[in-house]
Amino acid sequence: MSLALDRGLALIEHLAAHPDGVPLASLAAELEMPLSACHRLLAALQARGYVRQARAQGDYLLTTKIVSLGLGYLSGAGIVDIAEPLLERLAQRTGELVRLSIVDGDRLTWIAKAQGLRKGLRYDPDMGQDARLSCTASGHAWLLSMSDERALALVSQQGFGEPAEYGPKAPTTVKALLGFLHAARVRGYAVIDELFAPGMSAIAVPVLRRGEAIGVISVAGPRMRLTPARMHEMAPDLLAAAAELGPICNTSSLFGRPPLGKG
Repeated sequence: MSLALDRGLALIEHLAAHPDGVPLASLAAELEMPLSACHRLLAALQARGYVRQARAQGDYLLTTKIVSLGLGYLSGAGIVDIAEPLLERLAQRTGELVRLSIVDGDRLTWIAKAQGLRKGLRYDPDMGQDARLSCTASGHAWLLSMSDERALALVSQQGFGEPAEYGPKAPTTVKALLGFLHAARVRGYAVIDELFAPGMSAIAVPVLRRGEAIGVISVAGPRMRLTPARMHEMAPDLLAAAAELGPICNTSSLFGRPPLGKG
């Protein structure tokens, strides 16, 4: 990869994590980039409509152009259209937030959601983010479908993250993580309680096609409502939804892509 392209992508990824904007000097320092090179790349991205300044000489922010590209891609692939009725049905049955994430290489990304509860306390994260594999129900549901070695390699690549950014019970060691994964494999689904965020619980199941996980369906909500007992009660509905979605997704250009080295 060329240096300019690598730096440009690093700028986009860094700005995506800072929606309020970042000053030029901070961007250059945080990305260990010469100030002049950083300014040239930002000017080029600004000319293409990917970046804007909050005001003259102000902080740099991403525009919605990347979001539009992503949504257009997903719409063309047909994934959301295929999954929407199933997610809505599951959201109505559970009364909680239902999300679909897809496996894309070494990443698991939330791409669609349906909200069952229309009023009161809601847990509603933004779509398009990659799931933190070490402490989300979606991450655990994907990892349970593979060997410990492969799971740990993916987590090592992504990292455990800073403990202060997640829930009080988030695993921070390999031993702790494997304990969660082994229990999830026995059940066939993942359950978390205050791992990803304080006061939040979630349950997730992998969507399988030809024995390989291609996505994950999850339900998340406040732990006062989403108790361990209630999550185990709704597990059969999630497993049934995942079993229904897997074969349907053969018609999707993204889900239907065979894994590398397989037919």
